[in-house]
Amino acid sequence: MTATRALTFLASPWSIAAGVIVWIAVAVISFISWRRSGYRTDIGCLEALRLVIVALATILLNQPEWVEEYRPDEKPAIAVLWDASNSMTTKDVVDPRETASEARTRQEAIGPLTKKSAWSPLRERFNVVLQPFAKPAPGRRTDIHAALVSTLDKTSGLTAVVLASDGDWNEGEPPVEAAVRLRLANIPVFGIPVGSRQRLPDVELLSLDAPTFGIVGKNVRIPFTIDSSLPREYMATVVLKASDGEEVTKDVRIAPQGRTSDSLLWKPKETGDFTVSLEIPKHDSEAVSDNNRLGAPVSIREEKLRVLLVESYPRWEYRYLRNALSRDAGVELSCLLFHPGLEKVGSGNKDYIKAFPTNLEELAPFDVVFLGDVGVEDGQLTEEQCRLLRGLVEFQASGLVFMPGWQGRQFSLLETPLEDVYPVVLDEGQPGGWGSRTPCRFELTASGERSLLTKLADAQESNAEVWDSLPGFQWYAPVTRAKAGTEVLCVHGDAVGDYGRLPLIVTRTYGAGKVLFMGTDGAWRWRKGVEDKYHYRFWGQVVRWMAYQRNMAKGETMRLYYTPDQPQLRKTITLKANVMEPTGEPLSKGEVVARIVAPSGNAQTIQFTPLGDEWGAFMGRFVSDEPGKHDVTLSCRETDASLDASFYVQGADKEPVGLPARPEVLEEISRVTRGRIVASNNLTEILNHFQNMPDPPPSVRRLQIWCHPATASLIVVLLGAFWVARKAVGLI
Repeated sequence: MTATRALTFLASPWSIAAGVIVWIAVAVISFISWRRSGYRTDIGCLEALRLVIVALATILLNQPEWVEEYRPDEKPAIAVLWDASNSMTTKDVVDPRETASEARTRQEAIGPLTKKSAWSPLRERFNVVLQPFAKPAPGRRTDIHAALVSTLDKTSGLTAVVLASDGDWNEGEPPVEAAVRLRLANIPVFGIPVGSRQRLPDVELLSLDAPTFGIVGKNVRIPFTIDSSLPREYMATVVLKASDGEEVTKDVRIAPQGRTSDSLLWKPKETGDFTVSLEIPKHDSEAVSDNNRLGAPVSIREEKLRVLLVESYPRWEYRYLRNALSRDAGVELSCLLFHPGLEKVGSGNKDYIKAFPTNLEELAPFDVVFLGDVGVEDGQLTEEQCRLLRGLVEFQASGLVFMPGWQGRQFSLLETPLEDVYPVVLDEGQPGGWGSRTPCRFELTASGERSLLTKLADAQESNAEVWDSLPGFQWYAPVTRAKAGTEVLCVHGDAVGDYGRLPLIVTRTYGAGKVLFMGTDGAWRWRKGVEDKYHYRFWGQVVRWMAYQRNMAKGETMRLYYTPDQPQLRKTITLKANVMEPTGEPLSKGEVVARIVAPSGNAQTIQFTPLGDEWGAFMGRFVSDEPGKHDVTLSCRETDASLDASFYVQGADKEPVGLPARPEVLEEISRVTRGRIVASNNLTEILNHFQNMPDPPPSVRRLQIWCHPATASLIVVLLGAFWVARKAVGLI
């Protein structure tokens, strides 16, 4: 850094002449005054001080400044930033001068700009810095704001920025905020947009929402979503391939310029860890086919769900439900019948238990609990048992099914801790419910048409017809409305209350578990003409839906589950764990951690926090930056137990190929910074501009002496001294 220092004046001939005349006039007056005093020494000193003050005033009248100029010894810098993200591999750049030329990728179009030789004509005057940003890496996305700010902060002597990109930023602050900082620093940005504003003809498989695990011999529903930019609708045969060689195909009508959602059913025949992949055949007009395939792991296992069925009278719904569950090979059923008048409660065959579980250790193994027409009264449930049921749902992810009856005993549950769990509001004026001589019909809601619980037909398009053909019911519970936060799947076909159609099938999530309300006891009539087909299917789906999360991963003393059950990229995943002592009691306090390893190998440790002291429940949160399989090792220091599990994060790369470019982003940056937009094939224009650019002005530091506080202080001191001296010599 070279510095030049000088004292300058903002003077004019008139100000100089006026100052000289005033000083000479004052000098004459001072001399006359000194002579009249007989040339006294003290008067001479006083008049000399007067001349000094007047001389200082005349000098300040010409505005003196101390100027320091600093000129950098190093060359000014030009930063060339070029986008290296995956979106730059999109092949949509065509030279307008050659209409028959083949399209190039965006990366190839800016290739000459990324070479040092292209900027060699500027090396004599400038220090050219080439810097890529948004290089492909797991979890990394394009952040133009960070690239510009980092260049401004780290590049010494920055004069201008050349930015070559497709403008497709998807992370960080808006780039225009960085442009404002560059504008304040007087640094222009020369934008080089690349890529087509129009999306390429493409059919993309956006998501494959495979469940974490499935049951051998049971259909696994695998939803998927397809996005098409083609101008016309067409039929495509999608193919689902399992790692064991099994294939499932389905003809899908793909909508134009939009998204299509559908699903496939896969019925695994063996247990084990499988990988399923879905593929869409390449369309003749499609320009990008790399995004037509997705895969996901699915664990297929044997099933053994523990279900507790509690009822008072053995009504028909109870009898047929008990038969359905006891004949299900994947269910281990326990029944408890509070039959009034029986001497021995719980008598019966091997499915029956003698009493309701008395403590948490006995109740915790049950995945789903059915409560029929039972309540809190002598010989039935107690308030403490209701509290345990609530905790079982809230903290241990079990399911709870309410099936009220004409005795109205479930009204007493609303005075226990189960009141908050209950998904509907009951009409206290009609505790026995409503009966009808003629059968009433079910009617699915929009949510019910999409739900897996109410899917009774093999094909989704015929499901509504199946529900319309079901035999009706002749009794329904006294429901007024569903509570907030619930999902109504089915309503009464005719009955209407103050809040609309009366809900019959209502579900909700409570804590970690699921709750279902069945407002009629006529589902057993569905067997008419078809035997067990629809009745068994419905209750089998209910049991498995409720126990799904609870059985994601479990060991001898540990259980791990998470929500949502199909985690999405960059979304919060809530991890919950149940940890037991070796003796089977829930761990009240302890250090529970999970080590999560992403597909790239990056590991992160999550510390769990306890959810109360009674239930052995712990919770942690995790956000993934990478799609794909994540391996989890759950461990507890107090019990010295561990559990290995995994989950699959859904989501496509946030740097997809084939999306349209966003040149308007670079146009705004250049406009704000007073730069300009240059075509990628016009490098000569940029070189000529920089070569004709004048040298940057020196850094100037000015000290304005004429208005400096020290100068004002000096004048005040001199005037004070002059006044005191006049008094001292006897002139005042």
